[in-house]
Amino acid sequence: MVIFPAIDLRRGRCVRLRQGDPAAETVFGADPAAMARHWADCGAAWLHVVNLDGALGDQGPDALNLRRLAEIRAAVTLPIQFGGGLRTLDDVQQALALGATRVVLGTAVVQQPELAAAALQRFGAEAIVAGLDARAGRVATHGWQAVSDLHVHDLGRTLRQAGVLRAVYTDIARDGMLSGVDADGTAELARQTGLHVIASGGVRDLADIQRLQALEAHGVEGAIVGQAIYTGTLDLRAALVVTRNA
Repeated sequence: MVIFPAIDLRRGRCVRLRQGDPAAETVFGADPAAMARHWADCGAAWLHVVNLDGALGDQGPDALNLRRLAEIRAAVTLPIQFGGGLRTLDDVQQALALGATRVVLGTAVVQQPELAAAALQRFGAEAIVAGLDARAGRVATHGWQAVSDLHVHDLGRTLRQAGVLRAVYTDIARDGMLSGVDADGTAELARQTGLHVIASGGVRDLADIQRLQALEAHGVEGAIVGQAIYTGTLDLRAALVVTRNA
């Protein structure tokens, strides 16, 4: 199972939000490239980078967080999973050109289902990840500020039929809360859709990682860890040892 340290970017800084609330922000550093080097030195095999300004629709003309992506790419050799505010094929192309290994499409695939198929055709299935973010099972969009009537399982099945291979699943109510990961919900999404699913939101400690790892056979492919590694409730090195020695 792959553990993805998260680097969430807002106005160029490393931050964490609670439940996606822009007003509930904690800043953990002003140098994302240095943070990327730190997680690489801990032994991470991937990074998960999010452009929160893009997701929230206030990226601005200078696209500072995209420059930060390029700086992270220059700082580390790790593959990067990148999302936030990618709405068009040109957005995807730009993110890949700046150093992303694969991109996460969330709001775009809800509002433009045809975009997923076009992105798969142009960039390949390994470069595209669906972002399935939900409140009480319903898909949320626009940086989690809007909730649709679409159930996350239904969207997942549609995307899998279109050729998407993997998804990041976030239980928004748990995100940034250290309340424990929704391991069962993650596995159920994988079973219902046939997607390989990366869990996000609520990871608190090593026990959460072990719960997810026990569900690998059910389609749980990885876990994104943020608040836990920034506040110290999860030691990234210890988690990596557990997953690699299983």
